[in-house]
Amino acid sequence: MSLSNIQTLCQKYTSLSAIDVEKLIEIEATLSYYAELTDCYMFIDCMLENLPHAIVVAEAFPKTEWGLYEKSVIGKFVFESFEPAVFTAFKNKEKSSITRAITQEGITVEQNVVPLFNDNQQVIAVLIQEKQVVIQTTPKSDFRQMPFALIEHIVEQNSQPIPVVSDLLVESIILTNHENKVIYSNPAGYRLISELSGLERFDNVALNKILPFLQEVYDKGDDVFFLEITIDRKSFIVKKIPIRHQNDKVTLLIIHDLTELKLKENELMMKTFAIREIHHRVKNNLQTVTSLLRLQMRNDLSASSASAFLEALNRIYSISSVYELILENEDNAEEKVDVIALSKKIGNKMVGTSNTPSIQLTFHDDNVQLFCHSKKAVSLALIICELLQNALKYAFIGREEGKIDIQFQQDASTISLDISDNGVGMQEVKASFGMEIIIRLVEYDLAGAFSIIPSEQGTHTQIQFPVSEEVFILND
Repeated sequence: MSLSNIQTLCQKYTSLSAIDVEKLIEIEATLSYYAELTDCYMFIDCMLENLPHAIVVAEAFPKTEWGLYEKSVIGKFVFESFEPAVFTAFKNKEKSSITRAITQEGITVEQNVVPLFNDNQQVIAVLIQEKQVVIQTTPKSDFRQMPFALIEHIVEQNSQPIPVVSDLLVESIILTNHENKVIYSNPAGYRLISELSGLERFDNVALNKILPFLQEVYDKGDDVFFLEITIDRKSFIVKKIPIRHQNDKVTLLIIHDLTELKLKENELMMKTFAIREIHHRVKNNLQTVTSLLRLQMRNDLSASSASAFLEALNRIYSISSVYELILENEDNAEEKVDVIALSKKIGNKMVGTSNTPSIQLTFHDDNVQLFCHSKKAVSLALIICELLQNALKYAFIGREEGKIDIQFQQDASTISLDISDNGVGMQEVKASFGMEIIIRLVEYDLAGAFSIIPSEQGTHTQIQFPVSEEVFILND
């Protein structure tokens, strides 16, 4: 391998400094000698910068050794489930060994790994020595009468052992005999037992002695048993399947490590609690602002000032309604808001506090169940608020009663919100702060369009916006 190639791989995939790379280049120059001396394959692996994997940056093969690899593996990614010893050496900063690892060619090898340090005693790479496992031509006595195909290796005379499927699984597959001693484990199982027990070898030790939490599993006798357990901040699901054949008693254990999943669930739960707490505070703060505005309104205000205060209160209430609906549903992790319920909440509140004595507010949803995320819900709340304020303020001048219809419709890709009244009608569209709010929210937040539809009586406004990832529609 040329020096420029090792430099290219390290620069592209790792965060190593130029000095660290030069050190690896020096070591790489000696790999072929060690390969010949030990009749082993030699590799240098480095950790990737942004992924929990490693990458092969150098290799050397012995000339006399039977070929484990059909072609170069430089530049290949290395995964922990296949080569746990590599990642153990990185994490623990000390030598690590395993009697069964899976090569890039799917061949089982014995592997010894030592960390490589820079001048600051930081692990910059690992040096790996691989040798093919000794061919076992006679199955162990525990397997001779075994009535199933799950054995450590499928062995034929004068051939390389072929790893069974269990070697490729991330779940721990463990077989124990009548004394509860381990007679087989896949790489994941070996790593699990080693990590929990602190032992490198455990062939002649009862598994329930070194892992006491499994005692409950073995106490169930011949029953198929399922156990979820947490120990040393690690969570597992243990499945036990007893297997009998003549005088043999073998127990199959399938152990699935849930630790990472539990951590993710806890993180998600904490984020959900934090978000809900933020929603509570936002809602409470909006209520505080509302109270301050109402206190201010008790002073002698002109009619125009009082009207402006009332419009501000309605806008604040509309935003607050979004958070109230979110907080009403404790299971609402996605923060979905029922838009129909939101429009009814805002509409009924505004009509109930308006100066027009008798306004009939009617909703038509055509059995549309429309939901959206909180951001779009706030935009829709303000749009509905502004359109209703315009209708209540201008449509029924000189009248004591009137009618406002709010209608939701949808097709395959578009939502339509129509608000119409039977008032005096709009003679001309005047620029105003409320109209600017409507147009900006519709066009920029909803990516939709706002229009005023000609009507023989009253005013008819329409909002159309597309269905998106933030909008959910369900039809009865």
